[in-house]
Amino acid sequence: MTVSNLHPTNNSNLYAALRAAFPADLDSVAVETDNGLFYSWRDLERASAMLANLLGSLELPSGARIAVQVEKSVEAMLLYLATLRAGYVFLPLNTAYQRGEIAYFIDNAEPSVVVCTTRNFGWVSKLAFKAGTRHVFTLDDDRTGSLLQRAAHCPDQHTVVHSQPDDLGVIIYTSGTTGRSKGAMLTHGNMLSNAQVLKDYWGWRSAEQGGDVLIHALPIFHVHGLFVAIHGALLNGSKMIWLSRFDPQVALQAMQRATVFMGVPTLYVRLLAEPGLGRESTRGMRLFISGSAPMLIETFEAWRVRTGHTILERYGMSETVMLTSNPYFPEKGERRGATVGLPLPGVSLRISDDAGGSVPVGDIGGIEVKGPNVFKGYWRMPQKSAEEFTADGYFRTGDVGKVDAQGYVTIVGRSKDLIISGGYNVYPAEIEACINEMPGVAESAVVGVPHTDFGEVGVALVVAKPGGDLNPLAIIAALKSRLANFKVPKLCFVVDDLPRNTMGKVQKGLLREQYSDAFRST
Repeated sequence: MTVSNLHPTNNSNLYAALRAAFPADLDSVAVETDNGLFYSWRDLERASAMLANLLGSLELPSGARIAVQVEKSVEAMLLYLATLRAGYVFLPLNTAYQRGEIAYFIDNAEPSVVVCTTRNFGWVSKLAFKAGTRHVFTLDDDRTGSLLQRAAHCPDQHTVVHSQPDDLGVIIYTSGTTGRSKGAMLTHGNMLSNAQVLKDYWGWRSAEQGGDVLIHALPIFHVHGLFVAIHGALLNGSKMIWLSRFDPQVALQAMQRATVFMGVPTLYVRLLAEPGLGRESTRGMRLFISGSAPMLIETFEAWRVRTGHTILERYGMSETVMLTSNPYFPEKGERRGATVGLPLPGVSLRISDDAGGSVPVGDIGGIEVKGPNVFKGYWRMPQKSAEEFTADGYFRTGDVGKVDAQGYVTIVGRSKDLIISGGYNVYPAEIEACINEMPGVAESAVVGVPHTDFGEVGVALVVAKPGGDLNPLAIIAALKSRLANFKVPKLCFVVDDLPRNTMGKVQKGLLREQYSDAFRST
């Protein structure tokens, strides 16, 4: 093994730190999948080395982006690790994105390599080659595809590329309020510092303490599943029980052999619908973590009654990884429902008014943060990046919240009307632009309303042009052909007009109130 593998202090490459945490017994199980496969720690090392060597053989430019839109698989995770260790930039893309969205990401990021599923190769490769991408590979969730075929011929030893803390490691695209997505640039230092803080704050147990086992039930194209879950397990040398897709019954069975579960509120709602969920089925579990969307207090309390466990809620963003968390250790405080806990060690968080001044304790304002986990800026958007930071270096999150006297943070809303549905960010402006282009549409408004399963879902209110005859179901169907499914409103209503204030702005707050009960019986 190379010196850089064994001494991560000499190398700020995130993979070097993850590799140094692998257990001494490399032949023990690192990942157990839901289809009966077992990967050892040695497998992770060797396979990621082969993929890293493949990337290195392509003679890519420094800082090359590797864009990946594939189904969840251990091999997809290995490609992420390989990209890190080879010194390139990983660009994960939601599997729900459609042609127009992928075209934008490829044009904007200019990746040197694109990896997609075999079924999408035809149209993805055309987009990629047209944009100047030199290499397009396929990777499927059954361990097939041209990427693995090529990597099979590469050496299984690789020296981890030396990286500085400020070197770019990942670009995560987050939807823009004007419909234009922004690429949040995260460095090796951003991700490693956050992983190290969470390892201590959440009490990850070492092998000597009995060891933790993580149920990995999340997608791996966003911060929660790719960073918080995977980095947490690898940095602790902990085994993962890998669920390719969430199935509440499979997850319940896995809890007999695991200690940690991470999920979005939707997953907890679905688990609560299982008769087998109870104190006995979760007695070996140490910690349940929820994030990516607000959890209803009813869900929080129902989980505590059924299982005896108190869910730990936390708060993060694509631009910052994790910012706050309810405490794990009782001596640091209680876990409070409807809050996202306390700022993590090293994170400075403040609440500001519209003018940038501080607000009294308990008052509502904009959440601003600063710390080693905060991103480098938006890809190729220097002006936008500068606008999002204050003069003293705080990042304006765009979220609205308050901090109580004990330091607990509560998020009360989101600026610019962001909807978080099932853990995914949805910006109404993007959807409204699509609706407004449809024949017969005069204008539209999309608002988020409460939903017991997804936390929030979109509802579209559409005004027809004079003489127009609009069909709500047809509008929904048209949106499904243009947008990722998680962005599509669950309901559409054709209305006579939209409420406006004296300045002519649509009063979305009134619309949210008017339709807040639309899914109460769902």
